[in-house]
Amino acid sequence: MTASTFQMVAIGIYFAAMIAIGYYAYRQTSDLDDYMLGGRKLHPGVAALSAGASDMSGWLLLGVPGAIYAAGLGETWIVIGLVIGAYLNWRFVAPRLRSYTAISNNSITVPSFFENRLRDHSHVLRIVAGLIILVFFTFYVSSGMVAGGVFFESTFGSTYMLGMLLVAGVTLSYTLFGGFLGATLTDVAQGLLMFATLIVVPTVTIIAVGGPGEVMNAINAADLAHNLANPDDELHRTSLFFGGSILAILSAAAWGLGYFGQPHIIVRFMALRSAADAKAGRRIGISWMVLSSLGAIVTGFAGLAYFFNAGVTLDNPETVFLRLSQIMFHPFVAGLVLAAVLAAIMSTISSQLIVCSSALVEDIYHAFGKKASPKKLVMYGRLGVLTVAVVAILIALNPRGTILDLVGFAWAGFGAAFGPIIILSLFWRKLTSKGAIAGMISGAVVVGIWGQTEALASAMYEIVPGFIACAVVAIVVSLATARSDEGIDREFSEMETAMRDLPSRRTNTRGTAATVQD
Repeated sequence: MTASTFQMVAIGIYFAAMIAIGYYAYRQTSDLDDYMLGGRKLHPGVAALSAGASDMSGWLLLGVPGAIYAAGLGETWIVIGLVIGAYLNWRFVAPRLRSYTAISNNSITVPSFFENRLRDHSHVLRIVAGLIILVFFTFYVSSGMVAGGVFFESTFGSTYMLGMLLVAGVTLSYTLFGGFLGATLTDVAQGLLMFATLIVVPTVTIIAVGGPGEVMNAINAADLAHNLANPDDELHRTSLFFGGSILAILSAAAWGLGYFGQPHIIVRFMALRSAADAKAGRRIGISWMVLSSLGAIVTGFAGLAYFFNAGVTLDNPETVFLRLSQIMFHPFVAGLVLAAVLAAIMSTISSQLIVCSSALVEDIYHAFGKKASPKKLVMYGRLGVLTVAVVAILIALNPRGTILDLVGFAWAGFGAAFGPIIILSLFWRKLTSKGAIAGMISGAVVVGIWGQTEALASAMYEIVPGFIACAVVAIVVSLATARSDEGIDREFSEMETAMRDLPSRRTNTRGTAATVQD
């Protein structure tokens, strides 16, 4: 068999495994709570790997190694900010959100939690939040499908359309029937595959170059050669602070703020078995994230050393991970490595499809007072997944559109619109529904205007002013509209009591942390 055939066989096995996991999840799904949150029975390890895989997408395997290859350690401030943001999210948001969503009318989506927590009987807050999720994530899903099409086109020489439809079809199949559990379990498999490849590829490449010392010598030689040829474009790739101002570093690290408002990530916290599981989830998730990020960084450096010694310059630095995998391994193994790139893309698409489905069914359909049986709600949830996927596919038919441009500020949009509201909901008793609505809209608008104004966007990442605007407006409006509500006070106190009790709880005989009773 040819190398391409070996690689396609490996990817075919990967696709089959994902569909099999989706079928298993389908057999475990009976009602909307199962379909949207897996029945709140997620093991902390599953939640952690799922959150990491659904977050990291293809940029971890392609973007980070490519940035390190081209510019060096100065490009890692985004990664540093993301790791810090993820840690803080697991440490402070996860346990409170898991506890509070169960206490507050068993909320199974972020918008429904806002409505129940703040007693917004008008449903405006829930609908606005649902629409924000629906619009941004439809384009986000579409961008992932575009990435899948481009991947097959550039790697195997297939048509863009065939690759895009293949990725869309397989992802849709296991998400449509398996729901949240299907997306989550496939995320775990995909997260493990990503982790393995980000450890193996740089390790084998370093050995091929001659060891860490030879890698460093080659990097220094590459910098010297570049600086001699381009005296106005000096490079010092091993310096963390070279070439970046304090403002640029803070702007890059500010990506970490986005974690607090990403619905497809924080929904994993809501699905944990208990609030106490957040501690184990944090340790597993951050360990995975740190080691995977280090693997991506080392891949960039090792690839630079290997190709410099070989006298090769990559036209597209973001292909360094793919090129190394095809050079260093047997074609079948290289196919599994390529499958890891697909895993990164597909895990994000599946998670976002589920959140879009919940926005349609749980947040918009229910907000208008519609009632249905559990089986019908699951059917509607699947129809929601199908609807969003079809719209995303139609948008992705034109890969030269502006879809990928929207992804750049989608992270900022969610982080600024939802992040401060999540934090205030969990830590400030006086937040009101009017304050949340005003803050959410302010954050989204500031991100939109700032991100589309070149002079502003080049000075500071739009999530910073958007996050600040949302927080300030939400606090000011809440103070102006504050009123006493016995139900809100009771639930907030119950959540705080549950948090104080967490350290004193013990593990029961089944190995499950016995904490807040739902």
